[in-house]
Amino acid sequence: FTGRGAKKRIVLYDTLIKDLTKEEIVAVLAHETGHFKKKHTLTGTILGIAQTGLTLFLFSLLIENPLLPEAMGAGKPAFHLSLIAFGILYSPVSLVLGLLFTVFSRSNEYEADKYAASNYDGNQLISALKTLTSKNLSNLTPHPLYVLFYYSHPPLISRIKALKKHI
Repeated sequence: FTGRGAKKRIVLYDTLIKDLTKEEIVAVLAHETGHFKKKHTLTGTILGIAQTGLTLFLFSLLIENPLLPEAMGAGKPAFHLSLIAFGILYSPVSLVLGLLFTVFSRSNEYEADKYAASNYDGNQLISALKTLTSKNLSNLTPHPLYVLFYYSHPPLISRIKALKKHI
């Protein structure tokens, strides 16, 4: 799905159409419809705006603090050093927020998978996910900590296990 309000569109890329059967495409569409029905896109947009607002608020509090350039070794205030210091100080906040967003995103994927299994055919979605994973050369057994921090979508095996509960 793309667009807002009356301008929403469903976009199917040619690789998806080329690689999947009609039933698998419908299952993928059911999954994407699940994101729409569960308001995942809207929630993600609002959370992204909130994160940007928080970042800019913290930036406004710290950017003119004369202690930041001093901590970087400058004798007098300097905007560019304040910017670098803010980036260093914000890194742990960004790490935690990123972790929260990936956990939230994976949760949304499971919810959209469940929606697709309930409203169409979970077996076709599993088949589509296997095909897409194979075509994209995805790692079938990523380390759980790597998944925790960096995967916005659950690994294939986890998704299949969760989907089988709803079939």
